[in-house]
Amino acid sequence: REGGAGKKRSAYQEEVDALLAKQTGTQQRQTRKGSQGGTLDVEAARKRAQQQADPRRRFDQYIESARRQRRANPNDMFAALGLAEALRQRDITFHDGGSTQMEAIGTFQAAIGMMLAKRRERIDDGEPTNVPLSGPTASLNDELFLDVTAKSIDGLLANTYCSQAKMYFMANMFEMAVESYDHALELDSDYLDALCYRGSTLIILGRYEEAGKDYSRVLELDSGRIFQDAFTGMSKILVAKESSVPGGWDVLVDIMKREIPKQEASLAVVNDSQKAAKDSLRDGLKRMHLAMFSYHDTKTKDTEKAWYHLSKGYQHKMSGLPKWNKMYEDTRVQAVKHVFHRSFWPASVGSPSRVPIFIIGFVRSGSTLLERVLDAHPLIVGMGEDSVFNGRLDQIRNEIVAASTSPNPENVITTVQKLADGVVEGMRDRWKRIEANTKKDESEEKTDGEKMSPRKPPKRFADKMLTNYMNVGFIHMLFPNALILHVARDPMDTAFSAFKHDFPPGTLDYTSEFDSLADLYHAYRDVMEHWDDVLPGRVTHVRYEDMVTDMPGVARAIIAATGLPWDEGVLKFHEKKHAVNTLSTTQVRKGVYKHHLQAWRRYETQLQPLVDLLGDRVKFNLKTTLPGYSPPRDQGEIA
Repeated sequence: REGGAGKKRSAYQEEVDALLAKQTGTQQRQTRKGSQGGTLDVEAARKRAQQQADPRRRFDQYIESARRQRRANPNDMFAALGLAEALRQRDITFHDGGSTQMEAIGTFQAAIGMMLAKRRERIDDGEPTNVPLSGPTASLNDELFLDVTAKSIDGLLANTYCSQAKMYFMANMFEMAVESYDHALELDSDYLDALCYRGSTLIILGRYEEAGKDYSRVLELDSGRIFQDAFTGMSKILVAKESSVPGGWDVLVDIMKREIPKQEASLAVVNDSQKAAKDSLRDGLKRMHLAMFSYHDTKTKDTEKAWYHLSKGYQHKMSGLPKWNKMYEDTRVQAVKHVFHRSFWPASVGSPSRVPIFIIGFVRSGSTLLERVLDAHPLIVGMGEDSVFNGRLDQIRNEIVAASTSPNPENVITTVQKLADGVVEGMRDRWKRIEANTKKDESEEKTDGEKMSPRKPPKRFADKMLTNYMNVGFIHMLFPNALILHVARDPMDTAFSAFKHDFPPGTLDYTSEFDSLADLYHAYRDVMEHWDDVLPGRVTHVRYEDMVTDMPGVARAIIAATGLPWDEGVLKFHEKKHAVNTLSTTQVRKGVYKHHLQAWRRYETQLQPLVDLLGDRVKFNLKTTLPGYSPPRDQGEIA
């Protein structure tokens, strides 16, 4: 989760709707006018309706309009800012491997350049740079919610630096993000937007002390509790390294003990018509209760109090969400089983490339550990969860369907090869962008001060979009030789870990209730059993418990499965200075540890209803199937 992303519709999304509504009206008038003298083009109308119903196309139409406006007004900083923000919102909404990230970053930079020039003009003319249209304010924080055209030039710059930083964050360019936040804070050292989200970026980089200082300042200054991410971020630091924050847990807990009753009282009197206020209060209460859960879970070890806060937090969260749609999930699973049968995959179709490595599985199953092991190899790069393949899945599906209806059987072969080549090229391009914009740490220099030679181009890219377990059929069609690693963990450890973690908005919101969590887990197991049935041996299974108890053996077998030579640095994955943007950010830096195995049993009484819902699947009769690997002893079922 990144600052600026959430459940609320953005102003740019509202503008998209308005623009498309206007265009739709124009098209309807043109259609009526044209039909007076001829036949209505039903197919064209159908295509237009389809385009308007596709959210991605709607967004892209709006962005193209913003591009035209930018080209027509190259010296207009607001035209540049409008395009940059639209591109950023698209990247937040649609994860396609960052196809527009560099355009957004460059456009933000162009807007900043014009703003800096305007600021110099004001200084040269002896005019203030920190006074908005409404008149003098105490600080730039008073301009946070002003329209961009009403902000002072300093307020506009601070706002734009923060948006640029959030774009860098989404692009995994975390050092550049910190630098942009630094620029915003040079304008006002207490600018809350920059302090709060610089803090979250510093956590990714493992700089806990600095992050703690930022969050402490936010908690001190933000009396309106607008930046409630500070509660989540501070609790992450305290769990990872309490000594990073002066006063430790006591400071945060004291604040939350005051704030929770106040916000509960406010929520009780908010009218249902005040949806934005209600959602904000629910989100704040959720975050504080979950932070209190972390406190009692890791610090006081009081499981009763911990469970109370976890339950209360999720009551607030789920009260603002639509009811879980079990039928939709069941339909998705049945569609996969129906479409991908044993005879689905044509012979001689697919790229021979082994460049992509796909990591799949249920959330909180150990995938980050597996990715870090792979990424520690000098010729493998972990691409994280912004999947190039997954972002192109609609295109892949549509083009394969179109090619399969062609009378020329060669069309499927050439189409699939083209699509596979595009995925590999997209992975390489993404790596090049990140590599070119990542600052190298001084420790990466040779001891004599000579710079290390540039990193060799990777031969493998690891895609860690776990929900691609639904898409193994398409992965196999494009890349029949690519390694697909399914990481699996004890079912109850997996389910409890998923339950207690607050995921970004989307389907995984529903891991916060037992019924829907069990439905999602059963769907996952159903699909994995299907792949093992129709594509026997195609998916390589890796038990998380084997990684934890026999890392040297598993790591060697994993690297062997990639077809690359062994490198001793793989076993030092936790020492590698690598930014990890995942819910496991703070854990993976600690290396391999075993104390959390069977962690769910601390809450066995509270979790018994979930055990009942999982039924026979509380056990997983799965073995690591890496070629040549044998565990030190037969550990049997995952249970």
